[in-house]
Amino acid sequence: MKDNAHKDGTVGKALAILDEVATAGRPLRLSDMLATSAYPKATLYRFLQTLTSQGMLAYDAERQTYRPGLRLVRLAHAAWQQSSLAPIALPYVDALSAELGETVHLAQLDNGQVLYVDKRNAVSPVEMFSQAGKIGPAYCTGVGKAMMAFLDEAELERLIPKQAFHAYTAHTITSADALRAELAAIRKAGISFDREEHEPSIICIAAPILTPAGRVVGGLSVTSTTTRHSLGALEAMKPALIGAATHIGKDAADWLFPEQGRNGI
Repeated sequence: MKDNAHKDGTVGKALAILDEVATAGRPLRLSDMLATSAYPKATLYRFLQTLTSQGMLAYDAERQTYRPGLRLVRLAHAAWQQSSLAPIALPYVDALSAELGETVHLAQLDNGQVLYVDKRNAVSPVEMFSQAGKIGPAYCTGVGKAMMAFLDEAELERLIPKQAFHAYTAHTITSADALRAELAAIRKAGISFDREEHEPSIICIAAPILTPAGRVVGGLSVTSTTTRHSLGALEAMKPALIGAATHIGKDAADWLFPEQGRNGI
């Protein structure tokens, strides 16, 4: 993020600061940001003042903290409506979670990482990393692998070097060669699994969301725990999962790509 911020000049630096505040999970003081900032105090303060005056951040004078501003919230909502699969997928995500009684995730790829855009909790929710708006790794999540497996070769080769291959658990894929082998198997099966690769005891079955012409526009997963299900039990959910993903893909072809859609994309 910081490397890109420097490369993209003033706008990149401002966006890096905005991103830090927006993803912190709590209001931040100037001193909080200075502790990790690459910029001197005067520069950081100037960016914060500009972002606040533009409504992208809000400043609490009493607590001396910054948080996301209402203008950023409005832009985020507009982006969710226009760029996210969430609105078009909503009825299918709801129906799938209700039918199976399990947690359902909807995700898209964002520069080689997984962006969770919607989540529907199970009847008995389980505490886990994934939440709508969070970024997660692609190489060790079911939904990430499902999307990567169906990319064209050039795009896949562009994204594989972006994977960290950090070993989150004893089951995590930790090399590009192992990932390529896993993705080849996923392409044949049409589904992927998370075998406790990102979080201990968390397992899932996932499918890509493809337009009728095969373009990857997202991924859908059903998530549970090893105390509630085996991988075999999750595999029994494949027909319902594939059905929902197929419906979303068909609707997305018209909604996301109306002009290209008429030409078969």
